[in-house]
Amino acid sequence: MALFKKFLQKICNDDGSKDFKDGSAKFGTVKADPNFNAQNDAAKLKKAIETKGVDEATIVEVIAKRSNAQRQQIKAAYQQSAGKALAADLKKALKSDFEEVVLALLMTPPEYDAFEMKRAMKGIGTNEAVLNEILGTRSNKEITALKNTYKEVYGELLEENIKSDVKGDLETTLLTLCKATRSEDSNIDDAAAKSEAKALFEAGENRIGTVCSVLIDILTNRSEAQLYKIFQYYGQLSKDSLAKDLEGELHGSFEDCLMTLVKGALNKPAYFAERLHLAMKGLGTNTDTLTRIIVSRSEIDLLKIMQEYKRMYGKSLQEDILKETSGDYEKIMMTLCGTP
Repeated sequence: MALFKKFLQKICNDDGSKDFKDGSAKFGTVKADPNFNAQNDAAKLKKAIETKGVDEATIVEVIAKRSNAQRQQIKAAYQQSAGKALAADLKKALKSDFEEVVLALLMTPPEYDAFEMKRAMKGIGTNEAVLNEILGTRSNKEITALKNTYKEVYGELLEENIKSDVKGDLETTLLTLCKATRSEDSNIDDAAAKSEAKALFEAGENRIGTVCSVLIDILTNRSEAQLYKIFQYYGQLSKDSLAKDLEGELHGSFEDCLMTLVKGALNKPAYFAERLHLAMKGLGTNTDTLTRIIVSRSEIDLLKIMQEYKRMYGKSLQEDILKETSGDYEKIMMTLCGTP
């Protein structure tokens, strides 16, 4: 609970308000190269791959300093000139975490989301935290693209795979998010917010046991702007925030899923900053999480995530990356964070 209290204290403006008008703006660290030439980049990569010992520095320079759309053009140019797939050649030439991040950067955003969802459900056990993170933070358009790509690449329906891997309230929540019908309206209905804050309070804190259907319905269908207003009214009814009450009533992956929706509505960059911090905290580093968040947010809001990280933890994201990673993986991650 203390962790969320600290999170909550750090993310609001001084007056407790939040601006939802900049949601479509770009705060990425990776920009399109203005002097881009796909054929030249493909030739550079071919030479780097064929160099004895592999020229990783050139691979970082080309792959991490081009936009995703430009990387797709490089892949096509490489296929045309070399007669082979760039991803396959890089997979053979590289290894470990560096290979993972380079291959991730070569995928389109929907392909990468689909890849991560599939990997989270592959084999024995399911990584529910990944399912929660992706479905709980993507827009309707992004979820629709993810579902379509998942079917194209794996020949399976994402919803069916979720049904076979996840059960109970978590399954219900994830399948509702999969519908990609959540409101994205930035206008706020004040009366409805007041009414639903009361419904949430009565569903949880003020009754014996939690009525999960009410929580799921409101958290998965209302816009982030509307949820933010609901949380403010909820705070007037309960001695604690909704997040703290959820922590007291729920547990496990279902709690994590609902907390993702709550934190995403309060401050999405702060949510990702916290995930990055936890990935590097303690013994060992969760490079899967580090890679997924930095790659997937690099053209969206990584600048904001970095700002929130500094504000929440008193040091820069780059400082912790330098401390927790090494070698070519460290170099490419630092480059993606905008370090020259």
